[in-house]
Amino acid sequence: MAALVYLVETLLFLALCAFLLRLLLQWVRADFRNPLARALVQITNPVLVPLRRLLPAIGHFDTASGVVVAALALAHAGAAPLLYTQALPSPPTWALLAVVTILRTTLWTFFGAIFLYALLSLIAPGTYSPALALLTALAEPALRPFRRLIPPLGGLDLSPLWAIILIQALLILLS
Repeated sequence: MAALVYLVETLLFLALCAFLLRLLLQWVRADFRNPLARALVQITNPVLVPLRRLLPAIGHFDTASGVVVAALALAHAGAAPLLYTQALPSPPTWALLAVVTILRTTLWTFFGAIFLYALLSLIAPGTYSPALALLTALAEPALRPFRRLIPPLGGLDLSPLWAIILIQALLILLS
């Protein structure tokens, strides 16, 4: 039973990550001509294109992506209790678990993007890769407030360090 729960939760989490990443890339206005972004679009389009006919965007918010992310978070939050006890949690608990799942996944996405962005900027500064372009699109909006507060120290940028510290503190609060 534990193996089945692991497989179901992993597949739901990977799908959640894909749709959430697409939503975040739309939010930061990433370049979708990037090969990695195009691959993400091809993976998520079979679900989103038909759903967009029913749920048009509200302003700059892609309603279809938001609904899919919420549905996957609800499925992820209810999968283990349903498989173990054949019962879902109470609706308020289930909704809270889904919101926490979305927040934790978003924070971990930004954590990974900022960490890899900082690492790649140290290893190969000034180079281009499709992955670095997407990481830059995700990390820069999160780092901008820290760069306003922390003065530049020559060639050393400490804003990723402080952003990661804040993200970790938020993740601890969500535990």
